[in-house]
Amino acid sequence: MTVLTKMESVPPLGTAVATAPRSLGALVRAYVALTKPRIIELLLITTLPVMFLAARGLPPLWTAIATMVFGTLSAGSANVLNCYIDRDIDKTMRRTRRRPLAKAEVSPAGALVFGVVLGVISTVGLGLAVNWLAAALSLGAILFYVLVYSMVLKRRTVQNIVWGGIAGCMPVLIGWAGITGSLSWAPVVLFGVVFFWTPPHTWTLAMRYREDYASVDVPMLPVVATERRVVREVIAYTWATVLCSLLLWPVAGTSLLYPAVAAVLGAACLWEVYRLLGRLNAGKTGVDLRPMRFFHWSNIYLALLFLAVAVDSLLV
Repeated sequence: MTVLTKMESVPPLGTAVATAPRSLGALVRAYVALTKPRIIELLLITTLPVMFLAARGLPPLWTAIATMVFGTLSAGSANVLNCYIDRDIDKTMRRTRRRPLAKAEVSPAGALVFGVVLGVISTVGLGLAVNWLAAALSLGAILFYVLVYSMVLKRRTVQNIVWGGIAGCMPVLIGWAGITGSLSWAPVVLFGVVFFWTPPHTWTLAMRYREDYASVDVPMLPVVATERRVVREVIAYTWATVLCSLLLWPVAGTSLLYPAVAAVLGAACLWEVYRLLGRLNAGKTGVDLRPMRFFHWSNIYLALLFLAVAVDSLLV
């Protein structure tokens, strides 16, 4: 699922490509790495709190466990298939050249089969253990991330992460559907939060690794636009994120705790993005703009906002 990312460690230039793993344990670790566990963590952060909101308190234990387990497999499937599709450019980009396929630790055929199997297990598991609406949403997220984002949008349009990020918003709907068996406006609002949050989060990462994306002709916004335009877009989407987050209060009927926390977090997030603009106005460019500061803060913002959703649900 996508569009929600974390920075991976970057090998120094000139690092030799590793040989295939020589033990079963190394092979297992390579396959697990294909699922991008750190990205899955972010997706689960948005899934579980929504289940609290849908249940208006503690969700049924078995339903919550099943949704999280099979949701993890679903996200893993999408990430593995993304690695399979991007294996050619991953070998070139410094940020991704340590991925298992890029290092020849896993064969392309093995990765493809692994990704498909995870997708089948996650879809059937959600359908049987939770409900078929959650399963359909999960399958839709996989297909959208793989077929629409990875195969069509990513290498063709500057709007790649804007629309491709829809896949990363789906866990919100899946969590709600897992508890209620239906959808409503509350999860749609939180879907919107993640949707607006994804571009500034990803673009600030892409600002740091602009040369990586440029080297493989992936038209991320920082590759094709000036830094000033990128920062302006980041500011606009951050404002949209904060305003959308405040909509949950009247739509879901939360207590005053949630909007208070959302307002404070939103103000802090806007403070960080305007500091980015300030550094730009001061003549800072490239790494000196410190875009990764906002990237890391955006992770914290999303985690704390959804934690507030869960805590508030226990108080109402």
